[in-house]
Amino acid sequence: MSFWEKLLNAIGNTAGNALSAVVEAIRTVFEGDPETRRKVAFSVAIIALSAKMAKADGIVSEKEVQAFREIFEFPEDQAKNVARLYNLARQDVAGYEAYAERLSTLCVTCAANCPVLEDVLDGLFHIAKADGLIHEKELNFLGHIGEIFQMSETRFEQIAARHVSSGGDPYKVLGVSPSDDFPTIRRRYHGLVSEHHPDRLISRGVPKEFHVIANERMAALNAAYEAIEKERRAA
Repeated sequence: MSFWEKLLNAIGNTAGNALSAVVEAIRTVFEGDPETRRKVAFSVAIIALSAKMAKADGIVSEKEVQAFREIFEFPEDQAKNVARLYNLARQDVAGYEAYAERLSTLCVTCAANCPVLEDVLDGLFHIAKADGLIHEKELNFLGHIGEIFQMSETRFEQIAARHVSSGGDPYKVLGVSPSDDFPTIRRRYHGLVSEHHPDRLISRGVPKEFHVIANERMAALNAAYEAIEKERRAA
């Protein structure tokens, strides 16, 4: 039996309390197997919160669903199981706060600015911008998720800046100031590249299939650094 089948059997068929039941199922069904629990927790977070976030502006577009599929690859034989969770979650945006709070407690080794929860936020931003615009209600949703995840305002702004299509502030993307000298900016850039390398994501329990977000994040960091480097050379 796959872990999706175990999880769904534990949840049962009650739609009303599906999200809270998911968290309890993760905690109990996979007790004693922390590595699998981390992967399942992350996967369910992406499914449930992306479904609710996509509904935040009142419309779940085909592009948002496609963006979900881009960042969450799963075996075809598990498509019905994943669809079941996704459809339960996207009924409306009610209840996401309690789910996000309970989800954050699964990251027992993390404090503020938890990198695993940052991975979740990156995935949600990827879906939010799929239709070409991050709606104000979606941004509010994401901001509230960031608060629940104990993400600092500065860190959240840095994450958001990575997902602005054009004209984004490269200094915000790297979390540096225009007043910083270039060696400081370069050290910060190399630190971020090391921190967000795809291998690091896998080591902290993010499924390897999440490579789309990892590559997108690295591209944003590289573009920001190149923009600052070009600006400093021209000065």
